Amino acid sequence: MKPFFSFVKIFLYPFALIYGAVVWLRNRLYDTGFFSSVQFSVPVITVGNLSVGGTGKTPHVEYLIRLLQYRYRLATMSRGYNRRTQGFLLATEDTNALRIGDEPMQYFMKFPDLAVSVAEERITGIPTLIQKRPDTEIVLLDDAYQHRSVKAGRNILITDFSKPFYKDHILPMGTLREGRKAYERADIIIVSKCPVDLDKSAADTIIQHINPQLHQQVYFTTIQYGLPYDMFTRDVVSMKGKNALIVCGIAKPEPFVQYIGSHTNDTHILSYADHHYFLNRDIEEIKEAYNNWGVNDKFIITTEKDATRLHLHADKLKDWGVQIAVLPIQVSFLFNGYIAFDNAINSYIESEISGENDGLIYEEIL
Repeated sequence: MKPFFSFVKIFLYPFALIYGAVVWLRNRLYDTGFFSSVQFSVPVITVGNLSVGGTGKTPHVEYLIRLLQYRYRLATMSRGYNRRTQGFLLATEDTNALRIGDEPMQYFMKFPDLAVSVAEERITGIPTLIQKRPDTEIVLLDDAYQHRSVKAGRNILITDFSKPFYKDHILPMGTLREGRKAYERADIIIVSKCPVDLDKSAADTIIQHINPQLHQQVYFTTIQYGLPYDMFTRDVVSMKGKNALIVCGIAKPEPFVQYIGSHTNDTHILSYADHHYFLNRDIEEIKEAYNNWGVNDKFIITTEKDATRLHLHADKLKDWGVQIAVLPIQVSFLFNGYIAFDNAINSYIESEISGENDGLIYEEIL
């Protein structure tokens, strides 16, 4: 197989060179001021990555929401990947995943006091958001690290422990959206999805490979699973001694599947593409798989992101009468890194809010 993969890499190399050159030129035009960025009067924090999906941005955004929501009026803005609408939208009671995308819908369902918005162009979306929600004090931009037309006050870069950016290659040879050196724009770098027992020497080796700049801090996080709950009643669901039909459409389902397998008797998996919108035939496939699985004490379990898309078929699923559980996740900082991280974010927010004096919505940065 190795010769085949070597041939594929050789074939893709020219395309990677062309794509990399285009991205480099774009970044260079921003770095030299030929393209301008806009800085807004409200603090803006970006959470993003260099690779295409699967690094765990969503639970990190949720960590920031929990950190700040009781002190400030927060808003999130996402592109709304794979939604069936265009332009700026602010989530309301009649919003669903088709209108704003599954990840923004997840925020909206979990944090009812949060202003959840979507817009392809953040540079116009943020002023619209502030116009519609003038009490907004902080904007969290989800997956906007490459959106350089907006100058964020803090850029948080997430990289996956299993495939850090310094071991990856630019598209289409690898999964990087831009070259490795783009990490230098980050203020904070988080190595996500680490083993819970990661030792300090291994973490120090990763930091050496990252080679952080003087202004950058590096943190390590791991996934922490919460108690599964019923998708409709939100009652806690026990997995012990049961058999789980796993339904998931996420980029890297292996840890999710492994965790459920370690807490149940047996599992059966129905895996779909990342951000997959479940069609009627998918619901029928799930029902058929459940009904034909010859075990007792069985239930269905899914991710929070998948649950937002399954909710589009809520009436059918309720009529079916089968228990569907949702397994929530949070991030936990290793080595007590949350102390320094929380302090860094709070200090930035406090300095920005106390320093507001011009009342402008934005100013151009040359």
